[in-house]
Amino acid sequence: MIDAQKVKQAFPILDQLVNDEPLIYLDNAATTQKPEAVLQAITDYYHQDNANVHRGVHTLAERATHSYEGAREKVRCFIHANETAEVLFTRGTTTGLNWVSRSYGDRFVNEGDEIVISYMEHHSNIIPWQQLAARKKLP
Repeated sequence: MIDAQKVKQAFPILDQLVNDEPLIYLDNAATTQKPEAVLQAITDYYHQDNANVHRGVHTLAERATHSYEGAREKVRCFIHANETAEVLFTRGTTTGLNWVSRSYGDRFVNEGDEIVISYMEHHSNIIPWQQLAARKKLP
C-alpha cells in the first residue's frame, strides 16, 4: 500500500501553506512538481556534468551523454520497449501529444476516419487532433 504522507514528503514544495491552507497542487498537466531526488539530480548535473548530450567528446559531454542514455535504458526497461530508440524524451505533454498526432496520426488516420476525444480533454490534447483533422479533411 502506498503511504501518501511519505510520497508527499518527497516533494519539498508541498511543505508550505498557501492562503493559510496546506498546498495541494493539481495542475500537473501544465507543470509537475519535482521530488527531492529529481531536484538533487538536476543540481548535481549542473554542478558536475552540464554539457550538451551527443555533441562533444570532452569529459563533461561524455558524462552527460552517459547519464542521458542511462535514463533512456531505465525507461526502456520500465515500459518493456525493444530498444532505447523507442524512448523519446520531450519537454512536456504538449510536445509529446503534438509528436503523436503528427507521426501516428499523419500515417494511420485517413479521410473518413473519426477522431474521438472526451469533453474533459486538456487544451493540449484538443488542438493537435483538430489540426490533424484539418490536414486529413475529417468531419
